[in-house]
Amino acid sequence: MTFEQITLDDLDKIRGLQPKDWGDIVPDFEFYIKSTFCTPIKVVVENKIAGIGAFIVFGNTSWLAHIIVHISWRNKGIGSGIVNYFLKKAGDDSIETCSLIATDLGKPVYVKAGFRVVTEYVFLQQAGQWAGRPVSKNVVPFEEKYRAGIYELDKTVSGETRESLLNGYLENSFLYVDNGKVEGYYLPGLKEGLIFADTNKAGLELMNFKYLGTGRAVLPAENTCGIEFLMQNGFLEASRGTRMVFGKDLDWNPTKVYGRIGGNLG
Repeated sequence: MTFEQITLDDLDKIRGLQPKDWGDIVPDFEFYIKSTFCTPIKVVVENKIAGIGAFIVFGNTSWLAHIIVHISWRNKGIGSGIVNYFLKKAGDDSIETCSLIATDLGKPVYVKAGFRVVTEYVFLQQAGQWAGRPVSKNVVPFEEKYRAGIYELDKTVSGETRESLLNGYLENSFLYVDNGKVEGYYLPGLKEGLIFADTNKAGLELMNFKYLGTGRAVLPAENTCGIEFLMQNGFLEASRGTRMVFGKDLDWNPTKVYGRIGGNLG
């Protein structure tokens, strides 16, 4: 099995692997191609792309993302081959932790490779009108003086060092600031709209701000405060997804995740 780097010339070709129930995968792979911390790869069989995937690295932690096999080439070991390729790369680069979000279709492949379940994500859909409340005066636009506070909070919650990921989205972010301290932040431009918060008050106020304009939410099951808030405001649970890990457990805090990035980064 041969693995090759995906290039911008491949973007139109990978549309044939688009899963029906996923968002458009092309912008994600364009992001991977252009980001220095990502490695997108393809498996070519009979001059056609049979499988794809991405490896995202933050220092000594990483994510496996968008591992997709063309329907014509499933059950032939291609998915497992991509996973094992990335795990070998992680080992060669002394990366301690590999995380991913598994679909029901992919989960058996990851279990076979040695991944174990960490938690579930709860997918919620708006069923009624968003009641909400006025936006808190503590919710303010980003200012440069808060950058270090955001990085510190992000590392505390995610367990990873992700400045390389966050940098491009901070200027358009919103923060919950109390007495000069960043207690939470919301990045509307980063996929589904990441919200991390150190306190329930900050998290709920940022959620109140975010969900004025969207009808879908995904939170770790451990964040019962955030889930209850959404249900009190017209959301219902629609489904669940599985977060898995390989290697060293990540020291992260799911109770402080009030909105995930997406299926590729948790």
